[in-house]
Amino acid sequence: MTKILGIIGGGQLGMMLTEAAKKMSEYISDVIVLDPTKNCPAAKVGARQIVADFKDKNAIVELSLQSDIITYEIESGNSEVLESISSGVTINPAPATLRIIQDKYLQKKFLRENNLPVPDFVEIGSLDDAIKNIKSFGYPVMLKARRDAYDGRGNFKIENLGEVKQAFEQFNGRPLMLEKVVDFQMEVSVIAARNTKGQIVTYPVVENIHEDNILKITIAPARVNKKISEEAESIAKKTMEVLHGAGVFGIEMFVTKDDKVLINEIAPRVHNSGHHTLQSSLTSQFEQHLRAILGLDLGKTDLLHHTVMCNILGPKGFQGKYKTITIDQNVGVYLKMYQKDEVKPQRKMGHFNIVDINDTKDIQMLLRKAEEIKSLIKFIPA
Repeated sequence: MTKILGIIGGGQLGMMLTEAAKKMSEYISDVIVLDPTKNCPAAKVGARQIVADFKDKNAIVELSLQSDIITYEIESGNSEVLESISSGVTINPAPATLRIIQDKYLQKKFLRENNLPVPDFVEIGSLDDAIKNIKSFGYPVMLKARRDAYDGRGNFKIENLGEVKQAFEQFNGRPLMLEKVVDFQMEVSVIAARNTKGQIVTYPVVENIHEDNILKITIAPARVNKKISEEAESIAKKTMEVLHGAGVFGIEMFVTKDDKVLINEIAPRVHNSGHHTLQSSLTSQFEQHLRAILGLDLGKTDLLHHTVMCNILGPKGFQGKYKTITIDQNVGVYLKMYQKDEVKPQRKMGHFNIVDINDTKDIQMLLRKAEEIKSLIKFIPA
């Protein structure tokens, strides 16, 4: 029997999940998304839409009544409501896992309790708390909002004592945590999947380059030695073993200057750093996520070609309607625009993959090609 798939979130990840679902019509008959933006990207590729906030209890209940299985493309869903309805509809990843991951402090605490490597951290309840713990951590140190923060929003890097009060006041009473800043040589991530039968697979480790706390480029595979690669994949597999439920998870990590691997954050969903899999792998992360939550055997994760993924962000000086963006579809170049109605500064509007179809394994060549293509992409007012 085919299933009706419900997704909390209809942005670009929901859009690509919907596209993957449409190719799996023998398993999925329909897709419904819950998203506050009318005519969201997922709706534009064939998903039905409930227009409401991600945390709206009535909307989540309505989604559950129309769906056989629910998943999410954003961590902002109401985990308490999801837990309360989980007896009537299959929800994956598990709402209990979502609740832990939504709170960065609980997430780090859970990982540490399961002997997974994380940076030093502590819960903060007051300004005095912050000052006391900063003394033991030393500068610089990161003050973080525990909930509802992504792409660096909700982080304040404190460089000296004079910034402590300013940082604390900026969060205006939100629950906070303090984290030791890691002196890392590289940021990497592993896309990992676990199906409902407990089967676990990982994609090869990728290297991530951020700018203004937003992912700019992903390089697949990461430029690390075999020992680091094996350690990162081992940590990812152990993480999947201790988390409940099924699905694809994006596990972001730091590689320290002395070649240790620490978990930075976990996303209980398909992930920006896995977009390369649309062309670099036999099974994309989006198909893999659906296979995982449906209880199907997981697909192959081998890297078929070295690939560089480059995010397309809204320019800092422009907001509004824009003309459709196209580029010459050169061999090995794959453009994916997210069909968002309005461009905003630093908003993720699309991405492109540069695939090494000739198997030269020349990452520098791929990076140069990515910069050339990026320079051709212009947002022009409509």
